[in-house]
Amino acid sequence: MEAPGARSGLPGAAALIGVAALVVSALPASAVAAPAAGTEEVVPGQRTAAPALVSGVRERVKATGSAADAARHHLADKESRYRIPRPDRDLEHVRTVTAGDAETVRLRQKHHGVEVFGAQYVVRMERKGGERVVTGTSGRYFTGLKVAVEPEVDGKLAVERAVEAVEARLGPWRPGRDGKGEEPGEGTPQPLTGTAHGLVVLPRGAGVLTHHVTVRGTAPGTGAPVLREVYVEARSGYPVLQYSGIKSFSGAGSGTGTGAERAAKAAGSGKSPSRAAAAGVRGSGVRLDGETVGLAVERDDARGEYVLRDRTRAEEGGDKNQISTWDARDRSVSEVWGTWPPDLKEFGSPEPAFGKEATEAGAVDAHWGAGKVHDYFKSVHGRGGPDGRGAAVHSLVGIGWGFANEAVWDGTKAMYGKGDAEHRPIAAALDVVGHTMTKSAVENSAGLVNAGQPGSVGLAFADYFGNAVDTDAHGTPMDSPASGLVGEALCRAKDPRACAARDMNDGRTTSKSFLGVSFATDNGGVHANSTLFSGALWDIREDLDRTLADKIVHKALTEYMTPLDGFTEGRHAVVAAAKDLKVTGAQLRSVERAFDAHGIVAGWETAMGVDSDRLFGGINTDGFTSVGAGGGWWAASSSNEDGSEAYSVWAGRLDGTGEKIRVSPNDGRYHADPVTDGKTVVWHSYRGRTSEVLARPLAGGPVKKLFSNSGNLGRVSSLSVEGKLLTFTSYSRWTGPRVMYMRMGDDRPVVVPPVPYSKYGSTDNPSLKDGRIAFSTSRRVDGLYRSDTEVLDTATGKRTTTGQLGTPVETGPTAITGKYVYWLASNDESRQPTAVRRANLDGTGTVDISPAEGKDALRGVHLTASDEAVTVGTESSETRIGNETLGKLWQLSPDGSRRSRVSCNRGEQFWPATAGGRQVVWLDATTGSTDLVTRSRPAGDCG
Repeated sequence: MEAPGARSGLPGAAALIGVAALVVSALPASAVAAPAAGTEEVVPGQRTAAPALVSGVRERVKATGSAADAARHHLADKESRYRIPRPDRDLEHVRTVTAGDAETVRLRQKHHGVEVFGAQYVVRMERKGGERVVTGTSGRYFTGLKVAVEPEVDGKLAVERAVEAVEARLGPWRPGRDGKGEEPGEGTPQPLTGTAHGLVVLPRGAGVLTHHVTVRGTAPGTGAPVLREVYVEARSGYPVLQYSGIKSFSGAGSGTGTGAERAAKAAGSGKSPSRAAAAGVRGSGVRLDGETVGLAVERDDARGEYVLRDRTRAEEGGDKNQISTWDARDRSVSEVWGTWPPDLKEFGSPEPAFGKEATEAGAVDAHWGAGKVHDYFKSVHGRGGPDGRGAAVHSLVGIGWGFANEAVWDGTKAMYGKGDAEHRPIAAALDVVGHTMTKSAVENSAGLVNAGQPGSVGLAFADYFGNAVDTDAHGTPMDSPASGLVGEALCRAKDPRACAARDMNDGRTTSKSFLGVSFATDNGGVHANSTLFSGALWDIREDLDRTLADKIVHKALTEYMTPLDGFTEGRHAVVAAAKDLKVTGAQLRSVERAFDAHGIVAGWETAMGVDSDRLFGGINTDGFTSVGAGGGWWAASSSNEDGSEAYSVWAGRLDGTGEKIRVSPNDGRYHADPVTDGKTVVWHSYRGRTSEVLARPLAGGPVKKLFSNSGNLGRVSSLSVEGKLLTFTSYSRWTGPRVMYMRMGDDRPVVVPPVPYSKYGSTDNPSLKDGRIAFSTSRRVDGLYRSDTEVLDTATGKRTTTGQLGTPVETGPTAITGKYVYWLASNDESRQPTAVRRANLDGTGTVDISPAEGKDALRGVHLTASDEAVTVGTESSETRIGNETLGKLWQLSPDGSRRSRVSCNRGEQFWPATAGGRQVVWLDATTGSTDLVTRSRPAGDCG
């Protein structure tokens, strides 16, 4: 779990349709719909040579050599169908899964030896004597990739840029927030660090060469773990793709060696535990619902106690399929994420009957549940454990701060929070244990990317199999209204339906319920949209025999799906799997009706309406590149149609008339964060170690460089322009943010430092009007941090500190008009919620026009104002994501007496900019494509 609402950057931020979700531009819906099973159509616009899904073929290939060789031979031999020029050179073997005579081969595309992001192809075969028979293929091979694979920036700079990009969303690490040199809260905070993994080609257009960097650490203030996969463009150093690698249950954040090796070392032996008691000891424990259950445990002679270690399923002579449960009480998730602390121990007891302590920690439920999930996959699907290869299953229970109500899979182990006053320990829910362990099955088969539609589909499979285990174990009828609830057993007092994280029987459809969100939120709607797909899967289980439904869904996941598959591709995979299992005509119609009922049909993406006017559609930018407006014009950054080009700055008229103007050059630099006063456009340009502020008149003329921040390796943000005066924030990795201002033509800007000066002090969030700059300031006073809002008169140099109400922990974005200064203020570091505060320009008369507490409080993250209205961009701290918990825009009158929503659009709304009066422009993700839109008046209460 990461800091709630933390914005991340991802190009094509809300291009959530099918494969376009991650790496292909926001093409029209018809251009990304996968063909029906059995066809040989190439998906148009995606430059995929191989058909997305071909089934029902019966073509023979020689059985000599490996299955991978045979698969490549088939693809090469059928060039007219697959159009893969050199499968032997460009398709790398990932894995082969064998079940009887059936073989499923996964191949990964390389471009001049560099991995292509998410590009996999699957070949399914059966052995027939001395031959193999190909029964079907699926996946994608991207043609048209021409990008050179020699980077212009090195891995070291890529790591710096990746860390900087994550810091920009979470806030830079600032020691000493409590006056003692430490962040408040439990655990040991970890500053963000990055690890480079090498080059990867993103298959947009001709391809985008990137450095793949993993950024990990702890979010400032909240202590939530951070694990972000960042892809840094290898010519410019610009982070063009970023998403969370944390595969959580609710959506509310690497070691070396195998999990078994690390587990053995953590137990203190440095080798596998003794097999003297390989058959195990019959123990017991009480689950959190009061049921006494049997547990397979072992006597650990070195510790002198029994431990939750189950090797009754282990293969002779090894520790495959071992199940063990570990005591992680009083630890933060950052201590155990991706690593094994040397003092971590399996949960122990002096007797084989584990007592109250193990129950209350969730250890009994986790151990019992892991066995149930393992046995389900083995008995129903013949699968050697959730990963399919018999890897040991390790569960850590009792994790606390920042993680108490979450469950997560980190690639080697399951981790469960300790719960709180309202929630039981998270392992109490068998469906959550099943969901978490199924993440291993998803990861080790289809490898669905944890973002956008592929992430929603992966979550849907996890919910399906987790609930399949739960309903079967408890004998829940499939026609029960509660059968589709996920996590309903976690609350101590709430009704199960009110407690559940999701309901697969919620009846949602794409046209009525799809939530367009940026990748800054929920990794692009992973949790928000999952029940659209899981609901269809669950309908199949309700309509067909349970075991048959499970086999269809498992076959689709493991034999058909590939990392970039979305809803439509998922439908085709399930239908094809059903056909391969030779279901009856009536059963096949039930499968198809399930997807029809949830609106997962060709062209579903076009059915979503909006109440705003589109100014610039499908801009394919990173989700946190801001927009500007002023003097009757707008300014925004955009990539090209397929998302492969570096961003350019465009401008147009707010009334929609006339042609758009490209203001910046299209020169390989990333041009971002534009602002305009209707006469000049100013923006930030980014390439390699060069970070500059550029300007150009709307009437035309040369681009002028105003400022370079290259020496600090820093970024620039919060640009404002008014005539010849410009202000912005310049960041440095060493000194933190500083507000600067300058007049065009000046050689260098004026720096606005914190007063009194503090090593960890900062000035930030500037806004500009009539020669006055409003900004936030943070510095240490008497050993503690203090945040304020100031107004600087650039003509006289006078600084005025506004009066505060109480002592806010954080002051955030500012907005200034000819009469007032506005700002966001919070009384706690989580910034939830925030007051919208107003003062006179002389610092007097401070009032809240929107409260800091109570039902009407907003969690503001953006602020913009005119003389007539104040507009607040908000986000939610809710982990159960729905339309009303997404980022929305609220507009207030200057005195706060009038309050309304700017737009009732269903998706996420962010980066508002006032256009004068009550008109606002913003980025809107409702349609599944990030669009620049506007409204001249607010929409109302959206009731």
